[in-house]
Amino acid sequence: MEPLRATDPVWIAGHRLLRRLGAGGMGVVYLARSPGGALAAVKVIRAAHADDAGFRARFRREVETAGRVASPWVVPLLDADPDAESPWLATAFVPGPSLAEAVEECGALPYESVRVLGARLAEALDAVHGAGLVHRDVKPGNVLLAVGGPQMIDFGIARTPEDTALTASGMVVGSPGFLSPEQAQGRGREIGPASDVFSLGCLLAYSVTGERPFGWGSAAETLVRTVHDEPDLGAVPGPLLPLLRACLAKEPGSRPTVVEIRRSLDGGGEDWLPEPVTRLIARRSAAVLALPAIGATEVSGATTTVDTGPTTGQAATRRRLLVLGSVGGVLAAGGTVASWWSARGGRASVQERPRLVIALHADLSGSGRTTGRAQENGVRLAVDRFNSRTGRGFDLALQVHDDRGTATGAREVAERLAADDRVRAVLGPTTDACTRATLAIYQQARLAMVTVSVGLDDVSPTSYRVYAATRPGDSVLAAPVVAYLVRTAGARKTVLIDDAAGGEVSWRLCESVDEAVRSGQRGTVRRTLSTGADSDGAFRSLAESVVDTGADALVFGGGYARAARLARALRSADYSGARLATERALDARFLGSAGEAAEGWVFATAFRDATRETAAKSFVTAYRARFATTPPWYAAEAYDATLFVARAMTALGAARAERGAIAGQLRETDYQGITKRLRYDASTYRYTDAMYLFEATGGAFRCLGDYRDATA
Repeated sequence: MEPLRATDPVWIAGHRLLRRLGAGGMGVVYLARSPGGALAAVKVIRAAHADDAGFRARFRREVETAGRVASPWVVPLLDADPDAESPWLATAFVPGPSLAEAVEECGALPYESVRVLGARLAEALDAVHGAGLVHRDVKPGNVLLAVGGPQMIDFGIARTPEDTALTASGMVVGSPGFLSPEQAQGRGREIGPASDVFSLGCLLAYSVTGERPFGWGSAAETLVRTVHDEPDLGAVPGPLLPLLRACLAKEPGSRPTVVEIRRSLDGGGEDWLPEPVTRLIARRSAAVLALPAIGATEVSGATTTVDTGPTTGQAATRRRLLVLGSVGGVLAAGGTVASWWSARGGRASVQERPRLVIALHADLSGSGRTTGRAQENGVRLAVDRFNSRTGRGFDLALQVHDDRGTATGAREVAERLAADDRVRAVLGPTTDACTRATLAIYQQARLAMVTVSVGLDDVSPTSYRVYAATRPGDSVLAAPVVAYLVRTAGARKTVLIDDAAGGEVSWRLCESVDEAVRSGQRGTVRRTLSTGADSDGAFRSLAESVVDTGADALVFGGGYARAARLARALRSADYSGARLATERALDARFLGSAGEAAEGWVFATAFRDATRETAAKSFVTAYRARFATTPPWYAAEAYDATLFVARAMTALGAARAERGAIAGQLRETDYQGITKRLRYDASTYRYTDAMYLFEATGGAFRCLGDYRDATA
């Protein structure tokens, strides 16, 4: 829930609006009190659509459709006015999460839970079909979970099978991944009750495995797989497998009816949800109970409700409980609410601001401690900055964990954080190796891991949906290297030195630069510096071979220590061409070891110098005041990453900022930080493409800026 905005109405036809529940292209959904005091979800259509006669007619049909269905497992329509200046409809409010949120946050549901879920949704669809309708959009996002049972919502595209508005050839209506082959192919006149059965099969497979039966990816890819491929049901429990195979038959006539599905799954009832989901519902219910108490008043001659502010005492809280119960059983969280009430001894209290815990997972004492400690300082400043803001909906609390820069230590930290359900998101780890060691642990826990200094290129965002890297991968650093070689240095022949001690990262850099630079006008020469090349003679020999090629540019893929030895050897060999490396060599120890030979070296990085950024001025001032030093590399980026996570949490609201929800919201969040803009780009599977160039000059590193500007 979010507070109302200044532009939001306070009243809609006697409904007192309390909070925002969500917004989209069509309108805004509010939490409201009905004139009788019941909680309701009120959808209000945006003015731009209200002026469209065709849209208004479709909305009127949605109201009529929703009003025709009566089932204990369908959220009922309470009131509506499709002819109002701002058309609206009100349904009963369910405080629980959607099925999609629950699976994302808590993982796949156990078999017995899915049995109950399937039986009750089949009963709901029986009511839909009995009203002469086809829902057409049965998906996890359209099923809300409550202690008493699931609740189906959204009849925006439900129609009668013969409705010509949605039977035009080629029109695809529904949500890819959960629609039938006939929907995927736009075979409108074939879309009947069996289509909802197929969608229900997809939904149940997702519920019990956590994966879509036709995979993830683009809408087009999913539609093709739905039509032509068999579903992936390998992780479905054996007792459920025959039914789901039948539901997902390609031909509508081969699928069971909803009545048959209900009969095959019926059983169970009380305590049907696993404990993590029940706790999630409890937190949502508690957030609703924390809303201000209400009282009756007269407005324009009609009795309605107004917000009377926080109250204390047993009577005020009991009044709120009675209001929650007045939804007529649809709230279906009575048991949870009663427990919440009982745990507090029947006394109300003024709610403190919620505290959402984030954790820093970093190398604070190992080989990467310089970077890890810089990130810790940046995160601490960001937490303080967020908690100083007025009007925030929650406070951030920080845990700090040191993995000592080892894979074993990283796994220990990850397992500890995964088991601590207070932790909502993780910043880190610091290194590639520690990140690889923890990916599966954080993925299993649905715990977002937002890395700052990790350059992994081969982590699939579809396999690891919790992984958010706020810097581009190591191989992408070839882009600023190539730009400098071609635009600034005008290189005709470049020697690419693969440092075997640098592993695959060095090889990939050389390979990428080679592919991009080599052409009819430009040539490349490959050299390898072996891991055992530790003598001055080996570096001298390499430098002489570079000079012998007649190269006017050189790219080195290794770290600072061997880069410094190579720099000294090149200076002794009188090499005067361009010399480039990456951030792996951008270290003060390079300057100290290389001495005058460091002059003129250029480095491609995924971080920038915060002291040169106007937007980072206050951060730099605060950092110097608190830590008595200039911000090191990646301190400002860690500051941005923390506030990026806080932005996602704020968008969800404290009550909905659960682990899985945060991981998903990060892909929807657009945050302009002091160093870079962070937003997810599905086409490249990155959150940023920010890359920069530095130059060693006068015994220091000078940031040249974004490589696109620096090489223009």
